[in-house]
Amino acid sequence: MLKNVAGSSFDEINLENGFRILEFQNSSDETLRFERNIDSTFIQIHFCVKGNSKFLFNNGNYSFDVLDKHSIILYNPQRNLPINLEIYPKTILISLLISIEKFHSLFSKEASYIPFLSKENSNKKYYDDVEIKPMVLLVLNQIINSSIHSSIRDLYIKGKIYELLSLHFQQDESNLGEYCPFLVDEQNVLKIRKAKDIIISNMAEPPSLQELANEIGLNIKKLKEGFKQIYGDTVFSFLFDYKMEHARRLLESNQLNVNEVGIKVGYSSSSHFIAAFKKKFGTTPKKYVMSLNN
Repeated sequence: MLKNVAGSSFDEINLENGFRILEFQNSSDETLRFERNIDSTFIQIHFCVKGNSKFLFNNGNYSFDVLDKHSIILYNPQRNLPINLEIYPKTILISLLISIEKFHSLFSKEASYIPFLSKENSNKKYYDDVEIKPMVLLVLNQIINSSIHSSIRDLYIKGKIYELLSLHFQQDESNLGEYCPFLVDEQNVLKIRKAKDIIISNMAEPPSLQELANEIGLNIKKLKEGFKQIYGDTVFSFLFDYKMEHARRLLESNQLNVNEVGIKVGYSSSSHFIAAFKKKFGTTPKKYVMSLNN
């Protein structure tokens, strides 16, 4: 259970049998607690994207800290390792729970360089604490900030988790910094996030790419590359999806008519809004509302 506190959230996705993801975001000023029974057949990989967390074991007799931008692997085939987690304020943590059977199916050919998969270690406990690689951090941010429609969100997350695992256990790290080097700078990541906030706040009349680039202090090329890396989409494609999701929620609230909703998300012409909504959801706003009522 996770204590419900304003400014905190918890999401759990069962990707497939023996493979699930937990996402914790504690934006509050309180330390949150989470507990979950996990048996000895599971590998736990915890990524602290931001902030700090602590895992307590054996009734608190020993613990593992997960520091900012660090990850830990916990595996002990000889005993259960239940999650007893303290999530400190302003912390974002993503946890993967993978059965050893599932993990072997993913990495059987790479067992020689993944320590706890080797034959001599197959029945030994394994703990590891490493700094999150820059490209892994980018994928984690894409998962956290995804605005994918709920109908395909789990599929999107599943693809990103496979990408994350391949990068996390990648042997050759020599080209990691070449993928998108400017994003290694956290200040640039913050600027890209600011760009996202700006276009969302001004969705009805968004700035041009040049205006947006000027406001956040990056050139257009870095803005476009960075936005694609973090959010998995172009600036205006991301904004389109966000506007349509916002419009859908407004229609569901039943407080505004179709024309008013269109104006709210930046369409002065109702016909343009209807066409955009149909492009996104395959139905018109009116038919969508009727389907809700039915």
